[in-house]
Order: sequence, then structure tokens, then C-alpha cells
Amino acid sequence: MTIQLLLAFITFAFVMSVTPGPNNMMLLASGVNFGLRRSLPHLLGISLGLMLMVCAMGFGLGQLLKLYPPLFNILRYVGGAYLLYLSWRIATAAAPQVDGAADAKPFGLLQAAAFQWVNPKAWIMAVAAITTYAPAQPLWHQVLLIAGLFALINYPTCSIWVLAGSLLRRTLNNPRRRRQFNAAMAALLVLSLYPLLLPAPGVV
Repeated sequence: MTIQLLLAFITFAFVMSVTPGPNNMMLLASGVNFGLRRSLPHLLGISLGLMLMVCAMGFGLGQLLKLYPPLFNILRYVGGAYLLYLSWRIATAAAPQVDGAADAKPFGLLQAAAFQWVNPKAWIMAVAAITTYAPAQPLWHQVLLIAGLFALINYPTCSIWVLAGSLLRRTLNNPRRRRQFNAAMAALLVLSLYPLLLPAPGVV
């Protein structure tokens, strides 16, 4: 990878990671409801899951999607349906107390990593990372470089959202405000499905 292509990829990874999407909306909500420390496994799981998805694309999943193009749309729309369900759960859930409700738990590391496979924006990010910034037939170390860089850039940029949520905890310090906030986050999570309206990117 040339220096110019590397800088272009870093810019792409930063912009895609820091802009609003399902992950960042959920991190913001997690920061408000559970605080920074309890949300760290969620944050790490996102970066880990995205890294594994990019690796999968580079090591053969992209070829499968190329052979069966409708499969990509199926995955996107199944993920979109799950996000609509998740939005409904967030909007209708009882608001946790300031110190955390007993039955409320943030996403864990594995749960957040698995969530990437039903996140339409994550699919588009992974496909674009390989098809745009990797050679036509990438070597294993090139795939690992792209996946590792994506994770390294994704973690600190997404942390901005969970940090912002944790700073809002005192402002949203009663159940009524929390319910209103969660309803707003559910609406934004639905709006974050905008990648479904975009044409599917090419696959390797």
C-alpha cells in the first residue's frame, strides 16, 4: 500500500467511524444509561467485530458475495429488520435508574462484535475497505494491515460517542428524561439505516 493510498484509507476509516450510525447511536445511549466504564466492552467489541468482518471479506467472503450478489442485499435487509426491532426495544424499555437498573445491562464484548454482522453500515464499511483500498488479489498481510488499521482508528473515534453519553448522565438524571432520551436514540437509530438506501458497493 502506497503512502497516498494509506492516507486515503485512514481518512476513510476515520470518517466512516466517527459519523453517526447504529454503533455510535448505541454507544451514546450506553454512555448515558451505563456510564463510560461499563460501556468499554461494547466499544471494544465494535472494533473487534469490524476487524474480523474486514478480515472475512479479504479472505474469501467477498468472493462469495461476488458470486451471489443478491446475498449482500439479503444480509443488509435482515440487518435492517433487526435494527428496527432493536429500536423498538430501546424506545419501549423502562428507563434504568441513574445508578443502573438491576435488569439493565450494556452490550458485552462478544455481543457487540456479533452485532456488526447485522449492522448494514458495518457491512458497507468492510466491503468498501477491501474493494477500494486492497489490491484485486490481496495477500494475507495486506488484509491484516487494513483490518488492524481500521480497528485502531475505529476505537478512539467511536469512544467520542460513549464519552459524550457519559457526560450527559447528570443532565439526564431522572427516569422521565432517560425515557425521552432513549426514545430519541431509538428514532436516530432508525434514521441511521440510511446506508440501506445507498447502492450496494462492489465486492472483490
